[in-house]
Amino acid sequence: MSWFEALILGLVQGLTEFLPVSSSGHLEIGKALFGVDFETGFTFTLAVHGATVLSTIVVLRHELLKLARGVMEFKYNDETRYVLMLFVSIIPVGLAALFFKERIELLFEGRIVLVGVMLVFTAALLFLTTRFNDRGVELSFIRAFLIGIAQAVAVIPGVSRSGATISAGMILGIRRDRVAEFSFLMVLLPVIGANILELADSAGGPGSGGIATIIIGFAAAFVSGLFACRIMIALVRRSKMWWFSLYCLAVGVMAIIFG
Repeated sequence: MSWFEALILGLVQGLTEFLPVSSSGHLEIGKALFGVDFETGFTFTLAVHGATVLSTIVVLRHELLKLARGVMEFKYNDETRYVLMLFVSIIPVGLAALFFKERIELLFEGRIVLVGVMLVFTAALLFLTTRFNDRGVELSFIRAFLIGIAQAVAVIPGVSRSGATISAGMILGIRRDRVAEFSFLMVLLPVIGANILELADSAGGPGSGGIATIIIGFAAAFVSGLFACRIMIALVRRSKMWWFSLYCLAVGVMAIIFG
């Protein structure tokens, strides 16, 4: 992978992470277009996802600090309950990583037709949300777990993580602004954990792509993620999801045809 390819893919990751259009699907299509080695590509994918997690932490630092202060009171308050729900939400993706890690990695080997099919699935899911109204339902442990199942399904490239989790929350009747914030916070622990495990597995070296390309991709994803996170979170909260559905449908069909 060249530095230019790493730069472009990092920008793609940062700009698409916060929209319900599947950043992993776009990365897989980009890596296929550039002819990236997919063993190296999986490490690169984790790195740029880690970069957008860092940008999320920077942008949502006030919310995170509020949660941290509440937890440090060492009593069962609203913040402690919210953090516990975040932990509950990561159980499904944790189980998926524990039992299906090798199978999941196989999905990141240039299966562009699969990405296309999953983008079409994402389009259908986003369009489905137009049939459900905001009923003002509050988050609960059961609903957090159900949203977590949606996140676990989104490990498949082409299934939008934010699209799946926000759609699941909206189908459950949770307010869009509440579920949007929960969606962006619940990804932090799984991606941080995945990056730690990947770093441990690759301790002997950075892979054939070289550490320079990883750093360039990470930096590009972080900077573009800062911009996208500030702009796009508001867009996801307020926009009608079916606009994104049309985009996912178009890209998915092209990926199927040309994959």
